[in-house]
Amino acid sequence: MAYVSIYSHMDEHDVVFKALADPTRRALLDQLHRGAATTGELCAAHPEMSRFGVMDHLRVLHEANLIVVERAGRTRINHLNPVPLREVYARWVRPIAEAPADELLALKAAAEARARTIDVRDSRRTRRAGPRTATEGRSA
Repeated sequence: MAYVSIYSHMDEHDVVFKALADPTRRALLDQLHRGAATTGELCAAHPEMSRFGVMDHLRVLHEANLIVVERAGRTRINHLNPVPLREVYARWVRPIAEAPADELLALKAAAEARARTIDVRDSRRTRRAGPRTATEGRSA
């Protein structure tokens, strides 16, 4: 009989998105981004959660391959694994964000270039028009 879990029907990117969906897990990843930490250190940094709560979040992160656990005796040292994040970025974020961002950057550059250019027509119009008086343009 095959082992079935809530992750059985998900591909590897789905599992990463599910793990990142929780703000507590993102906070744990932020802490691990600053450096490896033992489970005890992570528990101490999150007093609002029980040790079991922290361990449950670490289990989800581990199943998503977002952390690598190193065991040293009874101590678990947790390390960030950035590879799945990079894969999700390469597959989903970059292709979706780059094209519109490139178009907006090109539009911005064109607008800034136009703003820097002096329009010859505008300078002739202001010279020819000159200052208007209150009686100008009225018939007598």
